[in-house]
Amino acid sequence: MNRLVLWNVDLTLVDVTIVTREAYVEAFRAVTGRPLVKLVPALGRPDSEVVFETLLVNGVQAEDDHLPAFLGALASAFAARRHRLSADGRVMPGAEEALTSVARLDGVVQTVLTGTIKSNAVLKLKAFGLDRFVDFELGGYGEEVYPKATLLQVAQSRAGQRLGTRFTSANTVVVGDSARDVQAARIGGAAMIGVASGRSTAAELREAGADVVLSDLSDTAQVVTAVAALTSPADRRAG
Repeated sequence: MNRLVLWNVDLTLVDVTIVTREAYVEAFRAVTGRPLVKLVPALGRPDSEVVFETLLVNGVQAEDDHLPAFLGALASAFAARRHRLSADGRVMPGAEEALTSVARLDGVVQTVLTGTIKSNAVLKLKAFGLDRFVDFELGGYGEEVYPKATLLQVAQSRAGQRLGTRFTSANTVVVGDSARDVQAARIGGAAMIGVASGRSTAAELREAGADVVLSDLSDTAQVVTAVAALTSPADRRAG
């Protein structure tokens, strides 16, 4: 295995916004004893950041035990709603076909680079049968209190230790929908395929520095061609 593909989850592969929000509402009440008035948008940030800012905008002074308590409550609230994910959520256009076809490329291993905590990321993909394409042990997740660029490097290190290959910007690609995903790839050391299926527009993804920008994942051949080119050291040097 000598090509690492890191997929963002929310609004790149699946959209389970309704269930996620409900889980946050329940977790906030469980931890603070108060109703949630405002949930800040993720915008490509990890759950750990979203939790702290959500506490702040709702007038709660964050303490040392708030983050682990909130993430634990979030995992429990989300798991309790897992039966609703497929009914109230959806697979993003072309996501299953893209994962299937990228998996057929020589030397590819696929995992996730997501702001979602690991347990919830697994449930989100499992609800739509997408988990079979992903090695979750190699990913980077929202409970790890690092910037996303650092999470990228953590994932590269995990994959390198497992597979005996050094993963760098020449053989690693991130696929995500936010300008923050692009920034993480640029800083952390990976190529970037921006997908304008989330809250960042195609223009914003290009401006942030994405190597390739797609409207969505529905053109499978286009996705596979981009991944192949961006994870081939020879092609990257030629470019």
